[in-house]
Amino acid sequence: MLYSELPKLALSIRQPWAWAILHAGKDIENRDWRTRYRGPVCIHAAKGCTQEEFYSAASCIGWERIPASSPRDFLRGGIIGTAEIIDCVEVSDSPWFVGRFGFVLANARPVDFILVRGALGFFNWREQLSS
Repeated sequence: MLYSELPKLALSIRQPWAWAILHAGKDIENRDWRTRYRGPVCIHAAKGCTQEEFYSAASCIGWERIPASSPRDFLRGGIIGTAEIIDCVEVSDSPWFVGRFGFVLANARPVDFILVRGALGFFNWREQLSS
């Protein structure tokens, strides 16, 4: 897929949560802030992930579903997929929702890895391309 075919904006998400959006049906991205944005977004796998964060997330997702035993086993520090943000909610029946705000996701799909520096909030990933 060409860069030009990917959404302009990206959202950085720590592993294995980013993987879960693309491969385990995670349909909510939890945030402490609301968004009015609706539309396509690239899923950026954040570079950072401690062992403690990884084990906590893997326990929530389910070890039997995780194809790795360490954060080093996941792609990190780049674009790994796309999804559409279709809503922002404060209440949801989704098992992935843990509040305060949930960005409701649809049509998630993986893409070939693109090395990109992350940023806070939504960001134009093309401006963050690593050399």
